[in-house]
Amino acid sequence: MGDKANTHPGAAGRATAADRPASVRNVVLVGHSGSGKTTLTEALALTAGAVNRAGRVEDGATVSDYDEIEHRQQRSVQLSLVPVEWDGFKINLLDTPGYADFVGELRAGLRAADAALFIVSAAQEAEAVAGTTRAVWEECAAVGMPRAIVVTHLETARTGYEELTRVCAKIFGGDDPDAVLPLYLPQYGAPGPDGHAPVTGLAGLLSRKIFDYSSGERSAAAPDPEQTALIEEARNRLIEGIIAESEDETLMDRYLGGEEIELKTLIDDLEKAVARGVFHPVLAAAPAADGARQGLGTVELLELITGGFPTPLEPECPAVTTPQGTPRPRIVCDPDGPLVAEVVKTASDPYVGRISLVRVFSGTLRPDETVHVSGHGLADRGHEDHDVEERVGALTVPFGKQQRPLNRVIAGDLGCVAKLSRAETGDTLSAKDDPLLMEPWPMPDPLLPLAVQAHSKADEDKLSQGLSRLVAEDPTMRLEQNQATHQVVLWCLGEAHADVALERLRTRYGVQVDVVPHKVTLKETFGERSAGRGRHVKQSGGHGQYAICEIEVEPLPPGSGVEFVDKVVGGAVPRQFIPSVEKGVRAQAARGVAAGYPLVDVRITLLDGKAHSVDSSDAAFQTAGALALREAAADSPIHLLEPVAEVQVLVSDEYVGPVMNDLSGRRGRVVGTEQSAGSLTLVRAEVPEIEIGRYAIDLRSLSHGTGRFSRAYARHEPMPQQVAQRVREEAEGAA
Repeated sequence: MGDKANTHPGAAGRATAADRPASVRNVVLVGHSGSGKTTLTEALALTAGAVNRAGRVEDGATVSDYDEIEHRQQRSVQLSLVPVEWDGFKINLLDTPGYADFVGELRAGLRAADAALFIVSAAQEAEAVAGTTRAVWEECAAVGMPRAIVVTHLETARTGYEELTRVCAKIFGGDDPDAVLPLYLPQYGAPGPDGHAPVTGLAGLLSRKIFDYSSGERSAAAPDPEQTALIEEARNRLIEGIIAESEDETLMDRYLGGEEIELKTLIDDLEKAVARGVFHPVLAAAPAADGARQGLGTVELLELITGGFPTPLEPECPAVTTPQGTPRPRIVCDPDGPLVAEVVKTASDPYVGRISLVRVFSGTLRPDETVHVSGHGLADRGHEDHDVEERVGALTVPFGKQQRPLNRVIAGDLGCVAKLSRAETGDTLSAKDDPLLMEPWPMPDPLLPLAVQAHSKADEDKLSQGLSRLVAEDPTMRLEQNQATHQVVLWCLGEAHADVALERLRTRYGVQVDVVPHKVTLKETFGERSAGRGRHVKQSGGHGQYAICEIEVEPLPPGSGVEFVDKVVGGAVPRQFIPSVEKGVRAQAARGVAAGYPLVDVRITLLDGKAHSVDSSDAAFQTAGALALREAAADSPIHLLEPVAEVQVLVSDEYVGPVMNDLSGRRGRVVGTEQSAGSLTLVRAEVPEIEIGRYAIDLRSLSHGTGRFSRAYARHEPMPQQVAQRVREEAEGAA
């Protein structure tokens, strides 16, 4: 780590590409939107020599040049891979979006990585550390993923470094705040005209050295007496935190006995504790100044990654089965083992076509070989399960918009595969003679509906293919063809997610769509018993049309559907025409009798009728049956039935009151609350679906991004009269 006092003046120049898993480090960068993840990634690439001082590779692109949408929206919207080499190690930096709408990209990054850097901005309020960042921290803790914290934006800090480290210890340390401690203290220069003091270097707590970056190159020096006093206080607490997690049980007694623990022992124990995921160091970093080669703290961070984070050999690989679900022995990270790789991201290139970013967990992936593609249990989201064989195209590693060729991708490494036409995000690649399927990673449910229709006839021809390619890239998106409302609905995670989907349809797939109001599946039913007479008589020469039927309609309990009963006596309606009457009333029920929504939960009884020996026909009695049902509806109050959802909201205790009030304002009924872990409360409610179309957005605003919810259809129930009247008026206006 940085306290090894190795300045690495030309480390990147000596580094060689890793050809074994032990030389690979896969690291995901996690943090709130605007925390500085992409800037830090570029700073690490500069220090490692992957880019020049302007932050550009050979073709002039920057490491963040990946998606035109990101440039237009000025934020990351997808996972990107930036590989760098440092001191003989290959480091795969996985930069993730910080906005909650793109949590699917974050989950993919967590799946592909073996360790995480949590980026916290000192320019944001301390409370911003909470929320989604804390939720991801808990996810990593559940699987024991090693984590470190990097503080950025110290040059424009609203929250002091010491205060921010205390906040991190409280939020991330939980019951053990001494497991989250700084390795370095920032050193400041003279304040500028704006009052902010520039960060010029770092004080290494273990090495007792000052690492100065003011010249643009890292240099080490001894601290002055004032700096020494500050270092010693923080150093003692750091040593105690390291020793508390040490596997050497004698170390604490030796330290408390006054023995000076040698630096190598402390660093070794620190690295082991970090790799085991039980100690989480806090570091500071900043991009390089104009003309500088190294950004502040980047050397220390690269040394933490290579020395403290685990190799791909150490974490347990995900479970595998056959495509039919038969369990198989757990795989290990071995380049000579059976091939098992997973597609963690799917993208489209206008020139190359589909590009699949894969993490190889076992075996070695080579160009031009045939692999088995197994996918993946997301049929409810428009992703069909499949078992196919495909030929691997070119293997590359991305860097900005460049794709650099590879001759293989070994176990533990990441790479891109071109032209896998059937593989989607979450699919497994394996040997064609030994197909396997990896246990999928959890995906959030998309809960914001976006109803779309083709803008023109030309767009209509391309819409289906564009939508299918869109959801193939993004498993957090669900495509619904609603047969009841006749709408095409894209279910998204939020407004920004929906905006990106529409932009990609337009720019990437050439499909222009219009967004239309989303419709819920309404139904109709009779409010009371009623009778109707259908008379369809037309005689104007030749064969006429003659059919008369009398029916009675009565409401039934919810969920009963439409029941047809024949009580005709004496042959008033000939037996061959009774099915015709039933067909006619059922067709009319499907079309609705008041506002055009399907009629349900009624019993329709055929009581009497008349026929003509020549002019009666199947079509005539179908028409008479429909007329009879419409007449019965005219003499009875018709209730609109709306779908009601069971909603579960998980929210911090401080937001329980506002959430419950908001649900009540949506005509919801809170049916219970229960305490959950981590000062969270689960609120259970029943809410009409028409009231929660935008709840994914509203809850995020109400809970400052910390709330989560799920929904499930419960039943249909009568809509209040005033709401029903408004819906009818809107339907008449649309017609």
